[in-house]
Amino acid sequence: MQEVPGRVGGRSAAADLQDLLVEHPGVWEFLQELAVFTSVTLSNEAPAHCGITLQRGAGDQLTVGSSSPEAKRMDEVQYQFDDGPCLHALRQHTEVQIPDVASENRWPDFMKHIAGNNVGAMFCLPLRLEGTARAALNLYVRDPATMTVQLKDIARGYAAQASQALKLSVRTAGYATMVEDLNSVLQSRTEIDLAIGIIMAQNRCTQAEAFDVLRKASNGRNVKLRVLANEIVGALNGTAPVAHFNRA
Repeated sequence: MQEVPGRVGGRSAAADLQDLLVEHPGVWEFLQELAVFTSVTLSNEAPAHCGITLQRGAGDQLTVGSSSPEAKRMDEVQYQFDDGPCLHALRQHTEVQIPDVASENRWPDFMKHIAGNNVGAMFCLPLRLEGTARAALNLYVRDPATMTVQLKDIARGYAAQASQALKLSVRTAGYATMVEDLNSVLQSRTEIDLAIGIIMAQNRCTQAEAFDVLRKASNGRNVKLRVLANEIVGALNGTAPVAHFNRA
């Protein structure tokens, strides 16, 4: 396997990928920067457009990063057909090599489109992630002669490093989502508990009876339990309730 080209000042691609991860913690932002960085890194061998497609879970929508408007347009055609070399690489976890677009028989409509956009060859690589998350890296070059064995070996080595960076980005985003969900649950619980306490005091009833009153009112007004609880507490307190963990 060929070594991934070095960066300015002797920095490695791995070090630059780490910087991208720190500077762009959001998955979409990181994916965009990763596509641009990939294009710059691999264009040391030949000018290349890059598209990176991510599916964070089975059945989830695709998230796409593109190094250029040209790469974005070409990738979008695949998604319209729901098939193409990059999607095949993502779904089958396998490389797709298209050494010459003009003589490629697979995906004829897509090949016709990209040939009209001055693309002569493609190379698609799956990126290895965790769980049900999947991703693929899509390289487009104008001249088929530039899609050499050396370039493909370099791309494979780079893809292994990019996989690790993207894996961390997806994992971090997953943790952030879990924290947000937990905060939302705890906030809802706080609002409902306070509303139940108010109803207990007003009606001199038990906790179970107060919850039943709240539930029936929620159903009768066709509003969510949390929304109604928020209204009850707000009417008494003059402001929305705040869970203790959210207090400054």
